[in-house]
Amino acid sequence: MKKTYKVIAIICTLAIAIGLVTFTLLTLPPLNLQQTATPSTSTSANTHMATSPNLKQPTFHGVPVYSYRAIQVYPHDSSAFTQGLTFDDDGCLIESTGLLGNSSLRRVNLVDGQVLQKFALASDYFGEGVTVVDDRVIQLTWRNSVGFVYDKCTFELLNTFSLDTEGWGLTYDGNFLIISDGTSALYFLDLVTYQVVKSINVYDVAGFVKNLNELEYVNGFVYANIWYSSKIAVINPITGQITAYIDLADLDQRYTSENSMAVLNGIAYNSQTGQLYVTGKLWSDIYEIEILWT
Repeated sequence: MKKTYKVIAIICTLAIAIGLVTFTLLTLPPLNLQQTATPSTSTSANTHMATSPNLKQPTFHGVPVYSYRAIQVYPHDSSAFTQGLTFDDDGCLIESTGLLGNSSLRRVNLVDGQVLQKFALASDYFGEGVTVVDDRVIQLTWRNSVGFVYDKCTFELLNTFSLDTEGWGLTYDGNFLIISDGTSALYFLDLVTYQVVKSINVYDVAGFVKNLNELEYVNGFVYANIWYSSKIAVINPITGQITAYIDLADLDQRYTSENSMAVLNGIAYNSQTGQLYVTGKLWSDIYEIEILWT
């Protein structure tokens, strides 16, 4: 008899448990499959995930165009008609300025914009691109068919060399001097003889790109200002192909809206820190920028 009561008790307990589970399931709201399959957009990260795939990379002449972010702004001599800009090994800016009667070679303190050292060119020389090679500073002139070689520390004139073309931009890739002359060409010069070893033509999908101006060598590529353009061309120095454009239109328009001569012209890359700086002719500021590659 006791066994019979135990069996009945177990059956009753199971029946009650099954009833409770059934009641709970019947009273739950229906499952929304569409809602559970869609990620929440309540956070900024999820919102970005939802929108970024729809963004299309802008292009110019078939080449991707990238924007930038200004990290820091430094004062710059607004009377300087900047033609060349680079860094020496001590982290000081070396600047070449143009215009007949106002051309110079300068060492500039980036932080406060003060000119620490200056060599004035004769009034019949128009200063152009500049670069540093070991213990030398090399500066081009525009239509004078001559380049100057200075002692890096004292700015003492050590030597001159002849140019077979106009001098516009100048940079150094670790092996050759690279010169632009306002055309689509880049010329590679021997460091000892200053003679042209080779040349390339710069192009994008639309064809050759002219008015190449101030140059800077950055991580295996030549960055070039294009005269009267707000874009910097990123050039493969082996093929001449432009692989990217960097658009600084809003910076450029701050100055060209008041003076058409005050164009973007000045790129300096500090290889020790990885920082990139830009300025222009007669600009009152130098901008440290970060390229937004994504």
